[in-house]
Amino acid sequence: MNVASLNKIALPGNPIIYEINTWIWLHELNLKYRKEITLANIPAREWDELASLGFNVIWLMGVWERSPAGLIIAKQHTGIMKDLREALPDLKEEDIVSSPYCIKGYHVDYHIGGSEGLAIARQELASRGLRLILDFVPNHVAPDHPWTISNPGFFISGTEEQMSNHPDDWYRAGKNIYAKAHDPFYPPWPDVLQLNIFDEGLRRTMVETLKIIAAQCDGIRCDMAMLVMNDIFSKTWSEKAEQKPELDFWASVIPEVKLQYPGFTFIAESYWDTEPALLNQGFDFCYDKRYYDYLIEGAEKSRQHLIEMMPVQEKLLRFLENHDEPRASRLFSIGRHKAIALASLTQPGARLLHDGQLEGRMVRVPVFLSRRQNEPENPDLKMFYRQLMKILKFDAIRIGRWALVKVSGWPDNLSYLNLLAWEWLGNHENLLFVINLSDQPAQGLVESSHSYLPGRTYQLFDVISGQLFDRDGENMNYPGLFAGLQPWGAHTFFIEH
Repeated sequence: MNVASLNKIALPGNPIIYEINTWIWLHELNLKYRKEITLANIPAREWDELASLGFNVIWLMGVWERSPAGLIIAKQHTGIMKDLREALPDLKEEDIVSSPYCIKGYHVDYHIGGSEGLAIARQELASRGLRLILDFVPNHVAPDHPWTISNPGFFISGTEEQMSNHPDDWYRAGKNIYAKAHDPFYPPWPDVLQLNIFDEGLRRTMVETLKIIAAQCDGIRCDMAMLVMNDIFSKTWSEKAEQKPELDFWASVIPEVKLQYPGFTFIAESYWDTEPALLNQGFDFCYDKRYYDYLIEGAEKSRQHLIEMMPVQEKLLRFLENHDEPRASRLFSIGRHKAIALASLTQPGARLLHDGQLEGRMVRVPVFLSRRQNEPENPDLKMFYRQLMKILKFDAIRIGRWALVKVSGWPDNLSYLNLLAWEWLGNHENLLFVINLSDQPAQGLVESSHSYLPGRTYQLFDVISGQLFDRDGENMNYPGLFAGLQPWGAHTFFIEH
């Protein structure tokens, strides 16, 4: 499949997205092949490996032009430098780069191959049936972005008095004073300037910028997408924002981009229960951070959340890691890691896996680094993720119907409340997932929504453990399939019918 044909259609249903830190990936390929590797000359075997694992989409995080001014700020920032030294004890000057979210311009950075290199990389992905998504940051830009000189009205401006009274909140760019960007709950980010998202000129320019991006990839992950929603932006910048436009930012720009690029996919990094609103404004997928948080708490809140979000299930993006979250292998025991990964990544909608997650890396890499420390692979987790990726290729998940499964128990044994279960129903096969989200043994009766034939013996093959069980269809219908699981245990049953 070529780029032209991919660009006309949306991402496949229930896509599996793999996030790659582009600069670190290329650095490690340089060492592996002992030559300079950019996006233009990545060896075919590397693309083949990504395709063989079963990903549908590759997110090349951090391809845009980085900011020299942002790099200076990062090197002078005590907190940033502390994080870098903790993540990379042998930190060298050349390991530090400007943040990929401190963007000087939406041009592919020449250090990694420029726009020509990206075009070659996209073609390599397309020839293997993979799509490409990149970043878009609507809320802020680097302090040396050309707009600071050419279009000062695109920014939230300040005064000399504000600069004098709160120097950490403001930035001087030539004769102008601009607000540093922030969200409503935290201090300003030190290296980026706040755009005035209510400015009509900025909005028009953003549409053209998005069209330029859309010509180079198949979709974008929009950083902190909820910050530019009218209500949130008004509350954050009430004293500085202009009159609220009639349309929200996304509702005004997404339709224009999709008119020219109908298959282009918008993914929102979203928090604070803004997912339904962002989906209504045109996003194809939204982060489901609350589900991640509930999985850490246990089964009951996770189950309730799945019920509440059922109308938009196929539009949510689930994850266990990304570049902003701590490494799962650092947070959880191996058993708990596996349980939460199964509970997260076998849901409908988009599934996101992070570079290093499949190998069990434990050190979260700050986005200011172009190199990471060497870590041994965890063979147990690596094997688990290889099995999970094979499961995600099954027809029942790719084109089947998802259904939450009822789990019941007994008055004197409430451990069933720690079990979470759902199934994928295909034309010839079902996949049944039962997961114990607790550190105690749990037992329960799992009631499928599929009607199994009485008198027929069904074979239940646990894809993860390799065990095979025989069960009578009548008992599977009522009272249900008995499941007894050890702490953080799980069943992944493949059932032919």
